[in-house]
Amino acid sequence: MAEAGNQVRPPIFLYTDGASSGNPGPGGYGVVLKCAGRMMEISEGFSLTTNNRMELLAVIKGLEAIRWDNAEVHVTSDSSYVVNAINKGWLENWKRKGFAKVKNPDLWMRLMPLLTRHRVAFHWIKGHAGHPENERCDALAVAAGAGAVASGKTLPPDTGYRPDDESTLI
Repeated sequence: MAEAGNQVRPPIFLYTDGASSGNPGPGGYGVVLKCAGRMMEISEGFSLTTNNRMELLAVIKGLEAIRWDNAEVHVTSDSSYVVNAINKGWLENWKRKGFAKVKNPDLWMRLMPLLTRHRVAFHWIKGHAGHPENERCDALAVAAGAGAVASGKTLPPDTGYRPDDESTLI
């Protein structure tokens, strides 16, 4: 448990997923945060983006939603792209190289300060395998993206996505 002054803070469990209908296509992310018996859900959709951008943005939005510093956070994701970038040291290597030829550098740079603000551990799980929080995140992501478009909603652009820049695709 993390300490904040004299107050002991419980760990936070952050579940994330991203989705896009087409890659690129309309997409969204879903987040479930759990802490001390409380739960929060976050989701948002974009008119044109990629799955990997949404997977990464879900982690960012979840970490940004945490209200105190130095939280113990356990991120669970079905994205090997995100989990391996952290756990295998790819992000540190990309940073050393100035993010040259890196996919989604805007989001990776946005994530980095959040990783130093908190004590974050990343855990990979297989997607669509019945994990309740992962399934909920997937439903939130699909509803925010393709589901919103199907119901006639106009989604905002993902301002970091560049259709003429293949570096955003994997």
